[in-house]
Amino acid sequence: MSARRPEAVDPRGRYIPEAGSVLVPGASGNVGARYVQSLSARRASLMQEPVLVLNATYEPINVTAVRRAMVLLLKGVAQAEEVHNAEVHSSAHAHKVPSVIRLLAYRHIPQQSRALSRKNILLRDRNTCQFCGKIFPSSELTLDHVMPRSRGGRSSWENLVACCYRCNNDKGDRTPEEAGLKLARKPRPFTLHTSRQLMRLIGHRDERWRKYLFY
Repeated sequence: MSARRPEAVDPRGRYIPEAGSVLVPGASGNVGARYVQSLSARRASLMQEPVLVLNATYEPINVTAVRRAMVLLLKGVAQAEEVHNAEVHSSAHAHKVPSVIRLLAYRHIPQQSRALSRKNILLRDRNTCQFCGKIFPSSELTLDHVMPRSRGGRSSWENLVACCYRCNNDKGDRTPEEAGLKLARKPRPFTLHTSRQLMRLIGHRDERWRKYLFY
């Protein structure tokens, strides 16, 4: 089964044709362009919604995006345990958008921190600039070395934090103290315990998660 690109969704959770082929009666010029852009934004937003991933034993082990969860379902390595009302379409079938999926084969999760990466640093810091405390989209955040690399600062969990571009420019090649900035929290490695805390935090937005997170 080959999956088509997801289609746009209307306010009632029903899908309508791909944004690039939408015919908008009476709409032209800037009005039509804004409508298509709005549909495209809603489609992209839906595919980035968080999905709780369970091990084969129903133990919560990760949070992924709808797009990745749909790939796992279509490959047959996971099944949906909880779903939303909205649907996405393959070439021959309609599939409910998952909220919780479960792996069909048990996966051993080592008791160690996750791989050091930009994605995991932003996830650990909850897309929040660690200097001004504001939440930003991933595209508007960078990583800052608390102790500058020019002074021997390493690229490690304890020395990298999420930072907006404005604070990054204000800090420059200085320590937070020298720049008159204060860290929101001391950076630490992203452990399985940290991951569980984030799952519970995100789970407050979706009641379907709660029975799997031992509320």
